[in-house]
Amino acid sequence: MRWNPGRPRRCSGSTRRRSSRSSGSRMSPSCARRESWVSLRVRCRAPPRRSSALPVVRGTKILTSTPRIGVSMAGPLSPYRIVDLTSMVSGPYATQLLCDQGADVIKVEAPTGDLMRYAGAARGGISAFYMANNRGKRSVVLDLKDLRGMAVLERLIAGADVFVQNFRPGAAERMGLGEDRVRALREDIVYVSISGFGESGPYVHKRVYDPVIQALSGVVSVQGGSDKPRFVRTILPDKVTAVTAAQAITAALLGREHTGKGDHVRVAMLDATVAWLWPDAFMNHALIGEGVSEPVSMDAYDQPFETGDGHLVAFAASDSEWQGLTRALDRPDLVTDERFKDLAARAAHFPEMVAAIREALADGTVADWVEKLDAEQVPAAPVNTVEDVFEDPQIARNGTIRRFEHPHAGPAWEATPAAGFDQHALSPGAPAPALGEHTDEVLAELGIEDVAALRESGVLG
Repeated sequence: MRWNPGRPRRCSGSTRRRSSRSSGSRMSPSCARRESWVSLRVRCRAPPRRSSALPVVRGTKILTSTPRIGVSMAGPLSPYRIVDLTSMVSGPYATQLLCDQGADVIKVEAPTGDLMRYAGAARGGISAFYMANNRGKRSVVLDLKDLRGMAVLERLIAGADVFVQNFRPGAAERMGLGEDRVRALREDIVYVSISGFGESGPYVHKRVYDPVIQALSGVVSVQGGSDKPRFVRTILPDKVTAVTAAQAITAALLGREHTGKGDHVRVAMLDATVAWLWPDAFMNHALIGEGVSEPVSMDAYDQPFETGDGHLVAFAASDSEWQGLTRALDRPDLVTDERFKDLAARAAHFPEMVAAIREALADGTVADWVEKLDAEQVPAAPVNTVEDVFEDPQIARNGTIRRFEHPHAGPAWEATPAAGFDQHALSPGAPAPALGEHTDEVLAELGIEDVAALRESGVLG
């Protein structure tokens, strides 16, 4: 099912149940021992740098992975809790996908917040970019340079199913958040490392942003055709890495159901982008040795077709589509042309075929041509601007974009999740949170009493 705009899903606030499990309640002995150890560690750590006072907790309560109550039509991942230390896009978009499907995602931010809060168009102290990658999450501010902040984080980890970080390799270990330390807090946790280039090798210590991966992976080179290399004007490696990570996290959780063991998921932006690019961009390079047929160059088709009033895309792969295309263009001569008689011939003469189509489409309107092509069952569409997308009738019918009210940014649009579930009629999650919006709520669930003192000392921002 698509999102139901009439029934907003409560991902935060009073409807979220506070965990009431205590040590040993429906837990294995090892889990009970771990829970008690975590509680003890929070109360008895060595004095922090800023103060000798540590958070005061009640009993041994931690956030546990029990299904939330008061959630309208919870998603398939609603039993799972994720501690998210990621920033920018590759990590936050991955965890948002999981949040859209019901996971309780607790986004832990430094007092300065995720840099993406301040990127691009913004209003009310929150950017559209941040909203698009963090809806439904709960934001907790912790200064992890202070031992008290780290102690709170450790309690969060102890009750989580997944821990996600996208620091440069080695940074998590230096912070005391490497896999061994995290797994000591929760043995069966799924530990996720998202990096730019991987965890070893000549590029491991390089800084990285999306355009760097576009360049290194080959994305830039395949956009230029016979002209010059170009960037894709969307942060493609970041987003394909996020989708790869989200799928892998779900697989790791499913695997844990069978084995009882938490896995370490490792995703590099470079690897994810090359894998995504491989099926088509590398198809002429995959077969090794001699005896390979002549590769097909798509350089001639690196731009949409221009008409008298705009641009459209049309593509005919099968013989029936090609014949329909020639009828729509009123070019019966192309059917009998030996260069285009079948798929192999058209592939061998691809530039000439594209040139003939361009010539035929040069006159007339986009709307008229698309109507004719549709009538002949030829795949075709107008080239929509971003503004046109909002008015497209199929977009409207699918509910792909919805209007909502953000409590700080005001009225806004957002793309709804692409995947629907017949058995889980999901409804929209809460808007992306303000910085630290849920700090008090989450600390109360942990049983931490001295929140005011922690805030005054700067641990909570």
